[in-house]
Amino acid sequence: MNSHSETRNFAPLRRARGFTLIELLVVLAILGLLIGLVGPRFLGQLGGAKSKTAAIQIHDLEKGLELFKLDVGRFPTSEEGLDALLRQPANARGWNGPYLKGSSVPEDPWGRPYKYSYAGAAEPEIVSLGGDGAPGGEGENADVSSTRQ
Repeated sequence: MNSHSETRNFAPLRRARGFTLIELLVVLAILGLLIGLVGPRFLGQLGGAKSKTAAIQIHDLEKGLELFKLDVGRFPTSEEGLDALLRQPANARGWNGPYLKGSSVPEDPWGRPYKYSYAGAAEPEIVSLGGDGAPGGEGENADVSSTRQ
């Protein structure tokens, strides 16, 4: 036989050392603490992002309303609503739209339509009712309005 294979020195087999149960529990505890500290801050930023998105969309809708007013001489009535920015109302002479991109008025970041009202005297109001879909609220549930930005 080959003399090289006979003189080979076999090192004793070493056992691979794994993690002990205590080490794994310590790592899981540290991860739990990190998630507990960072998670709420991250989720809070997510809610703030939706409110900021609503404010930006409302601002874009206001630009469309201003263009509508320049062409027609008035803002859309409450009955005509924001759809007047996409489809010409029956009594809107000079309409030169659509004044928004896309085929429909965007929904707010929570998936609900924006509320539009125009009394005729002041500026029109566009409102998103926030995360809870109800008037008022705080944080992510707070209303976002064209009159309160």
